[in-house]
Amino acid sequence: MPVVFVPRETEPGETRVAATPSSVRALTQMGFRVVLEADAGQGSLFSNSDYRSAGAEISTDPRSAYWMADIVLKYHPPAYRKEIELDEASQLKKGALVISFLWPTQDIVMVQRLASAQVTSFAINQVPPMPRSQSMDALASQSSIRGYKAMILAANTLPRMMPLMMTAAGTVQPAKVVVLGLGIAGVQAVATARRLGAEVEGLGIHGHIRQQVESLGASFTSLVPKEPEAAQQRKTEAERAAERLRFQQTLTHKHANNADIVIATFVDEGGTSPHILTESTLQAMKQGSVVVDLAGNCPFSVPEQVTQHHGVTVFAPVDLARAQACDASHMYANNVLAVIRHLFKNDELTYDFLDPITKKAVVTHQGEILHKRALDKMAPSQRKRVSQQFGRPRGSSQSQSPEAKKTPTPDPKKGTPPPPGSKANTPAPSPDELLAQQGKLSRPPGGDKKSSSKA
Repeated sequence: MPVVFVPRETEPGETRVAATPSSVRALTQMGFRVVLEADAGQGSLFSNSDYRSAGAEISTDPRSAYWMADIVLKYHPPAYRKEIELDEASQLKKGALVISFLWPTQDIVMVQRLASAQVTSFAINQVPPMPRSQSMDALASQSSIRGYKAMILAANTLPRMMPLMMTAAGTVQPAKVVVLGLGIAGVQAVATARRLGAEVEGLGIHGHIRQQVESLGASFTSLVPKEPEAAQQRKTEAERAAERLRFQQTLTHKHANNADIVIATFVDEGGTSPHILTESTLQAMKQGSVVVDLAGNCPFSVPEQVTQHHGVTVFAPVDLARAQACDASHMYANNVLAVIRHLFKNDELTYDFLDPITKKAVVTHQGEILHKRALDKMAPSQRKRVSQQFGRPRGSSQSQSPEAKKTPTPDPKKGTPPPPGSKANTPAPSPDELLAQQGKLSRPPGGDKKSSSKA
């Protein structure tokens, strides 16, 4: 029976957990043995007894649990746990599967270490957006919570009420809310503000989202400048970028000028978060207004701090989803469960790299680094070290023995022999090697014959 281990998250301030009692119950029904580190769900209000009732075992020895786990479920990437002097990456069993958030291009060292441990790492935040992957999209589930919580935080801070209220004492006008950026967090902020009764304007770059925003009762304004294509072609890329930023700053200033609340989630094309909330905009805003900056659109934002600028309160939370730990964990656990169901087909763990989800989200597998952008970020010396110590990175040459690496001496009679590593010198792969290259395993990773029972 394959073992699934859910450790306690140790990131400072983290309250979420990668499995809930309901997801544990589903995993046990699929045939998994689920082991949970003691108090792993405490921050999300799930007790050890809740997990035991769902069929999980509670472990007080995470070191041993890591060692025997075939699958490890986490929110954050493996890390060093100072309180128990445990290096999670080095404790993983060879062939194990780790499902967590992972940023391959930002944490090259962790990617190398996971390759060194010869584990399969599935970066759940790398799942491509497509209809079939919606149930696995952890970025979307957590972003929706951030948008909701940002609006609640702003409404709670604003020194006035949100909805239109007509009373004997007079009429209270509704608060005006501007949402910059209409991704998942932005749209959820729009929906929450409308439920609270505010007048809402949404500013974004994707025209296809207009209908969704307007159906919520908000107005839509495009942050894309309208300029003839011929005029754009005469300008350099730097000139176009500068004009685009000026246009966005001017439009933001115009709309934020009368706003009581601004929720900033704007990410421009290319993944950048420009400073479209300028100092002049903050000066023009009403006293007591509130800005919640989720994307870094305000140059005065200080991560995890609340600051005051020209009478405007500016919040810059790093991860608001933590504040809704119970529901955030429930949604993330369902994302993880969907990933496991995606990988387990016909009662066996299958890595089909022709599948776009698996291809995009699997970062390391069988000692190889499969993430192309992570490899591109690595220096040639790092790639060589990975090839020698951690296994062959995808796209690099096959590892060779010392004898094969020797340069052959040309023989005038026989001609120049083929270089090492060419097809002439490469033996045909065995059937087992072909199966391994296809990523199909007859049993869960790291399992022996006893653990090959169907999940």
